[in-house]
Amino acid sequence: MLKRNLLLGALLGMSLLAQAHEYDAGQLHIEHPWSREMPPVAPTAAAYFVVHNKGGEADRLLGVSTPVAGKAELHEHVHADGVMKMQQVQDVTIPAGGEVKFEPMGYHVMLFDLKQQATDGERFPLTLTFEKAGAVEVEVAVQKDAPQGHDHGGHGKHQH
Repeated sequence: MLKRNLLLGALLGMSLLAQAHEYDAGQLHIEHPWSREMPPVAPTAAAYFVVHNKGGEADRLLGVSTPVAGKAELHEHVHADGVMKMQQVQDVTIPAGGEVKFEPMGYHVMLFDLKQQATDGERFPLTLTFEKAGAVEVEVAVQKDAPQGHDHGGHGKHQH
């Protein structure tokens, strides 16, 4: 019984490690890029991650691209006239010694004109282009549900 429990614990630990993935580029650390599984007919999707800046100077995320979408843009949610709206931003500053969370209802990457929707368990490449750190390719993990602590409501309940 003890051996079986140890084996189950080891397998569970490996599956959690397989879900968590992180990337380093210069002074930047990019934590767990993910996207929520969307219905097959949905024309868009969103990608989320956290960028930590361990350096003494700010860096800026200037753009994003991926081969799975016709267009990828940096977006943010803002309250305007009592309504939550989504708008494109040209860049996002990652402060020195700080972090920026790309999460539901905050900054995020919008993917338009998708060739097809990815499903739970799949991954797709996303290139983040920073002013100082340069281009960083990450793998976005598609998940049925948001990672714990990241669910702020469904994406798509906002105006463009």
